[in-house]
Amino acid sequence: MSILPRHIAIVMDGNGRWAEKHGKRRLQGHDAGMKAMKEIVKRSSALGVGYLTVYAFSTENWKRSAIEVSGIFKLLVRYVDQELQELNDNNVVVNILGSYRSLPADAVAALERALATTARNTGLHFNIALNYGSRPEICEAVRSVAVAVKDGRLSPEEITEEIFSGFLDTGGMPDPDLVIRTSGEKRLSNFLLWQSAYSEFVFTDVLWPDFSPEELERCIEEFRQRNRRFGGR
Repeated sequence: MSILPRHIAIVMDGNGRWAEKHGKRRLQGHDAGMKAMKEIVKRSSALGVGYLTVYAFSTENWKRSAIEVSGIFKLLVRYVDQELQELNDNNVVVNILGSYRSLPADAVAALERALATTARNTGLHFNIALNYGSRPEICEAVRSVAVAVKDGRLSPEEITEEIFSGFLDTGGMPDPDLVIRTSGEKRLSNFLLWQSAYSEFVFTDVLWPDFSPEELERCIEEFRQRNRRFGGR
């Protein structure tokens, strides 16, 4: 198997453990994670990956301390301010998965600036999952389907997997071929549950801030060795 995964999804895990390992504050770990994310976006674009989805902040992450949560969003604003021009110059399309409008106002403004600036680009689709949880996403899709049926725009008999997928945050995108989780954990943590039904999974012990473009290519090479049968023989 030699094809490149069209869509790669990554659970970026291990920022806190990286900070502890290096005697740094947790926010310094998140800062290092942002820098790693920048390099992975660049390499994904250079390789010709069509879609890259990263799990940046889950609906469960609100349970963390207010200082850490606030710091994460400040880092996000700084990332957009510093990297948006380069993303746009490299033809990257920024998309947001999740209920991002519930985030602090400055973060929402930065994200909407990124969305507007890159909307006409045609290169890598860079999906950032923010205030995202797959179960809430599915529930919201069910509500939208119910409204469509109630309004007469859709009949129950017309509902297929493809139709339902169009109501998800990833509507119109291919499902991830490859899901990577860093830091040695082996679970999805409420990430792309519907979309990853037939994804290949690669788990690496590398903490996210240490996840290099070379490690990304190693994961892709492992994916290439898989025989994807999709339930067949």
